[in-house]
Amino acid sequence: MITASPVGRLSPTTPDWRELWRDAITDVNELLHCVGLGHLADRLPPGDAGFALRVPRGFVARMRPGDPRDPLLLQVLPQLAELDQVPGFVADAVGDLAAREAQGVLHKYHGRALLIASGSCAVNCRYCFRRHFPYGEEIAAAGQWRQALAHLRDDPTISELILSGGDPLALATPKLEELTRGLAALPHVSRLRIHTRLPVVLPERIDPSFLAWLDALPLQKVIVLHANHANEFDEHVDAACATLRQAGATLLNQSVLLRGINDDAGTLAALSERLFSAGVLPYYLHQLDRVQGAAHFEVDDARALALVEAVRGRLPGYLVPRLVREVAGDGSKRPL
Repeated sequence: MITASPVGRLSPTTPDWRELWRDAITDVNELLHCVGLGHLADRLPPGDAGFALRVPRGFVARMRPGDPRDPLLLQVLPQLAELDQVPGFVADAVGDLAAREAQGVLHKYHGRALLIASGSCAVNCRYCFRRHFPYGEEIAAAGQWRQALAHLRDDPTISELILSGGDPLALATPKLEELTRGLAALPHVSRLRIHTRLPVVLPERIDPSFLAWLDALPLQKVIVLHANHANEFDEHVDAACATLRQAGATLLNQSVLLRGINDDAGTLAALSERLFSAGVLPYYLHQLDRVQGAAHFEVDDARALALVEAVRGRLPGYLVPRLVREVAGDGSKRPL
């Protein structure tokens, strides 16, 4: 269990996150057995629909046993619907490859550059907009980040660096230290933003060495978490969030609106309340990126707008996330 004591100090009984990563469930039959749904195995697609199953056991422990509609289970369980060919749903849903500027560097928006820091995730979400991304060719961390740092050095308009993936916290802390040593020579980069799901699905990743690195950074630090349902939070996630805040990070959350998982005003409001209780501000509620294999999660715009209006009627404004869509070629996220 993680305890939220001083920065960099976690309980000595906290398991090593790398061991927990390696022990993730990768077999769909084992996952169904763990949640008491083994009888559903013959209804699932062959070969995980071409997108490998991966889910940490701690995240599975938050699922409701015996419930085939559990909102956490549905985010990770392969479905036959993923094999459907739906017009408008494509491999590169948000134009990532067209925005490539160097190895692992995407430059879509003014003043910000995004690094594909890792191709690995602790959990493979079935709606992932990069489920078809060619990670083998596009990892910014390759070669001591040389191409990425050269791009940042050559463009003094970039003030914010965004680490994404995969999940950037899949990298060992020494690899992150290697990047930030390179950033020290770039005075125009003043802010580091990390997009990560690990503090939610594998909170043990927020270990003493990571916290020491984060605390020592001379940059402004923003960590954007990704949670879609209040049930994703437990005391371990709360403690990880507390230590991140103690290390000087501002915590935000982005969610994806997903049919059958959180397309309900009460569910969205409960998520915002649960986030705030953990010290996290709701930031974006994304309309689904139309990636091939995820059409069954889509919620139409009219319903999405109605849901946000209903949430706005229940919560103070600072707990209402902005409903947005990412459109390839746009200079920012597009508000709906």
